[in-house]
Amino acid sequence: MLIQTETTPNPATLKFLPGQAVMPSGTRDFATPEEAEVSPLAEAIFSTGDVEGVFFGSDFISVTAAPGVDWSHLKPQVLTVLLDHFSSGAPLFRAGSAAEISVPPEAMEENPEDADVVAQIKELIETRVRPAVAQDGGDIVYRGFQKGTVYLALHGACAGCPSSTMTLKNGIEGLLKHYVPEVETVEAV
Repeated sequence: MLIQTETTPNPATLKFLPGQAVMPSGTRDFATPEEAEVSPLAEAIFSTGDVEGVFFGSDFISVTAAPGVDWSHLKPQVLTVLLDHFSSGAPLFRAGSAAEISVPPEAMEENPEDADVVAQIKELIETRVRPAVAQDGGDIVYRGFQKGTVYLALHGACAGCPSSTMTLKNGIEGLLKHYVPEVETVEAV
């Protein structure tokens, strides 16, 4: 089995491509070792001791190194964990629980009069933004729209990325404002 790696715009995060599906649907973000206890794979990656985030995408795993950690030492450890996991056919999540279900936080209360605007925003995020962000090892999820402001949550390589503010303001905000005139600004939550 060959696992490819790709750099991401976040220098602390590497994207690992095992050449097979990781999450059959949705994504899952693990920000702490405690959150990772539901997944043998995420738990094993955190057990290296030098990891501060693991993100499962449809066909990739993004791993964020702790501050000051050199990828030349961490990358072989993560590759070993991934090879062991995928070659053994081990489950991604522990059996007998609903642990693989990640329920996103409630979206903020929105004005029912904005339903058409919200539908346009969600469609643009799903069709244009999320696929592009997934290529960089992350995810962006819609969280709400109020008084001209779109609220988005950043996951994986996007969380903590030095260029995420520029991506939000210059890329996503510009795209949404172009197609949805009611959008005035985009904020991360």
